[in-house]
Amino acid sequence: MSYAYLFKYIIIGDTGVGKSCLLLQFTDKRFQPVHDLTIGVEFGARMITIDNKPIKLQIWDTAGQESFRSITRSYYRGAAGALLVYDITRRETFNHLASWLEDARQHANANMTIMLIGNKCDLAHRRAVSTEEGQQFAKEHGLIFMEASAKTAQNVEEAFINTAATIYKKIQDGVFDVSNELAMEGFRVLQEGRRYPHPSLEAAAVEQLYVTYIIFHIQVFVSCL
Repeated sequence: MSYAYLFKYIIIGDTGVGKSCLLLQFTDKRFQPVHDLTIGVEFGARMITIDNKPIKLQIWDTAGQESFRSITRSYYRGAAGALLVYDITRRETFNHLASWLEDARQHANANMTIMLIGNKCDLAHRRAVSTEEGQQFAKEHGLIFMEASAKTAQNVEEAFINTAATIYKKIQDGVFDVSNELAMEGFRVLQEGRRYPHPSLEAAAVEQLYVTYIIFHIQVFVSCL
């Protein structure tokens, strides 16, 4: 299926905050209560529509363990949006947001849109981080903020689509140079303004996953020596 734009997302945050569950809920409309820890990265994609234009979201779900930080950093390149996720029932995941944000700001495009998500809002009775604290952190750092639940699907759709809408507005406002930045991310931009996906784009995604798999096993091998 053809599309007008492709936006690359990266999902970041501590282990166990529900990053993979958010991705699965958005792409497959289902919740998996028991989910293996992400090893390196996982990949998902979905078509959406913004302003009557078909947009493909290419979403990279990253591992939250410190041992995978070096791999995660390589996926910031070319990302138009990031979902920074914490668990509202685990205070430490909120306390670590500044570190994740520093990584994102250091390794990603300065104009990348960042959505802060307080996940697991269905567990309000176990809340350890108030909504106001999330709002304040987002305000101080120029982020969009939303609480969501991968389990009930509350605000999951909105989080991904609102991020895309903000990216799209940046394109319309000239913040992103489409003919330069997006062309580098797999688009051919023709004079009449129509954009076509680069034929090797999906193959490149698979190749990047394969490289991550190889790097992970090299790291495991070295750690066992």
